[in-house]
Amino acid sequence: MKVVVQRSKKSSVSVDGKLVNKISSGLTLLVGISVDDTSSDIDYMVNKVLNLRIFDDENGVMNKSILDVSGEILSISQFTLMADTKKGNRPSYVNAMKGEGAIKLYEEFNSKLNEKIKTYPGIFGADMLVEIQNDGPITIILDSKR
Repeated sequence: MKVVVQRSKKSSVSVDGKLVNKISSGLTLLVGISVDDTSSDIDYMVNKVLNLRIFDDENGVMNKSILDVSGEILSISQFTLMADTKKGNRPSYVNAMKGEGAIKLYEEFNSKLNEKIKTYPGIFGADMLVEIQNDGPITIILDSKR
């Protein structure tokens, strides 16, 4: 499982010109689920996202987590994170989990995050327009296999 974590001032996701969800200050997550991911990968990532200290404390040092600042999370499914680009110029997505299995794990991820911090999803599998006002910019890539 791969998650791109971006600290954001505000973010939104729209489908077919209609706003689906938006957040103010918090984290925007781009979530890729691989064919070999399980609930243990979900648990690992939830813990990492919730406790990642990328928000400034009173001294301007990144020492606070999303839990400390009571922010919000916008979680966007993005199978292209699982792209394999080793051969040729056309990415292969054979490592991306498909269908019901991916939906189940994505929903489990969002549900577990939502137990601690208000989490808003995109629409799994939809062609989404995601607008992110990256704060910092701060962007961290997490991989449950590393």
